[in-house]
Amino acid sequence: MKQNVMIVPGVGGSGPDHWQSWFESQLPNTHRLTGISWEEPVLAEWGRCLKQQVKMVEGKVWLVAHSFGCLVSAVIAADIPEKVAGVLMVAPADPRRFHPLGRKRCIDAELESLEPLMPAFKLGLPGLLVYSSNDPWMQEVKAKAWAGHWGLPTYSMSSAGHINTDSGFGAWPEGLTILTSLMQNSEKSEPHVQRQPLLVRKAGRGSVLAKVRLETRKQLGI
Repeated sequence: MKQNVMIVPGVGGSGPDHWQSWFESQLPNTHRLTGISWEEPVLAEWGRCLKQQVKMVEGKVWLVAHSFGCLVSAVIAADIPEKVAGVLMVAPADPRRFHPLGRKRCIDAELESLEPLMPAFKLGLPGLLVYSSNDPWMQEVKAKAWAGHWGLPTYSMSSAGHINTDSGFGAWPEGLTILTSLMQNSEKSEPHVQRQPLLVRKAGRGSVLAKVRLETRKQLGI
């Protein structure tokens, strides 16, 4: 069975030496999120583009995300679970570091953050959340908490920083083995995880992405 992969980078877009770019060169049927401003992490806009592009792919898609891309992927996995085969979230960024209109200068500033807009329920999908013990973008305890909200098992990497090019993760064979193992196991059996209630997962105006977009419009004053 063909398994599709969608690479969802974080801020900056994951350059040619990043492990996500290496994954893309190693895996067939791989797509990458496009059409956004990589230096402007606006969740509503990234989510809109990712949702459109996932829906354009024939069949279900594995979301392979890094940093801010994990937040976008969580929203879309909650919004259109019927199109998402599973998720590999690596070094998710703390949603408290972002405002609906982009990155916050100070995490403690009295500004609204993305935290209350994120899905805080089990996604009901196979997957894994990989975190680092010294990630500057997400404390270990918070990474575990979000994994619990999303119903994902965790894998800890010791002192791996933000698991990006700066911390030495270009070609990443271990990560590729993790992903292929997840994909193979998902083919063998359906996940026995109760999906979130239909009332929470509803599409249209009540969907997770719709709420994000509404809050973004409020912040823009439109």
